[in-house]
Amino acid sequence: MRSRGGLLVATVIAGLGLGFTVTNIGFGDYAELNRMFTFQDLRMLLAFAGAVAILVVVYAILQVRRAPGRIHAGVVPGAILFGVGWAISGGCPAIPIIQVASGYLPALVTIAGVVVGIRLCRWANGKYFHLDRGSCGL
Repeated sequence: MRSRGGLLVATVIAGLGLGFTVTNIGFGDYAELNRMFTFQDLRMLLAFAGAVAILVVVYAILQVRRAPGRIHAGVVPGAILFGVGWAISGGCPAIPIIQVASGYLPALVTIAGVVVGIRLCRWANGKYFHLDRGSCGL
C-alpha cells in the first residue's frame, strides 16, 4: 500500500509534467486556441485526434469494454455550454490555471466564471432539476 505522501508527490509530479506538456504544445495560449476553434490552424485539433486515437488503441490492446449506458440528462446541454465557454474564454477548467501560471492574468476571469458556474449549477440543480450530486462538477 502506498503512503499518502508518496501518492501526493506522484500526483504533483504528474500534474507538473502535464502542465509543462500542455503549455509547450500551445494549449495555454489563447491565440492558439482561438486559431483552433476558428479552424485557422488544425495542429491542436489534430493533437486531440491523435490523443483519442492512441487511447482507442490502448483500450483495444487492454481489451477495455464498457457496456453502453443511458446518457445522463445533463450531458448534451453541459457539453454545449462547456464548448461555448471554452471557445469564448480560451480554456477548459484546467487551462486557465496554466495560463495564470504562464503570466496570462485575464485567465483569472475564466477561473472566477468556472467557480460561479459550478455554484449556479448546484443552486439550479437543488431548486429545479434534482439530478445526481456529481452532475455539477467539482
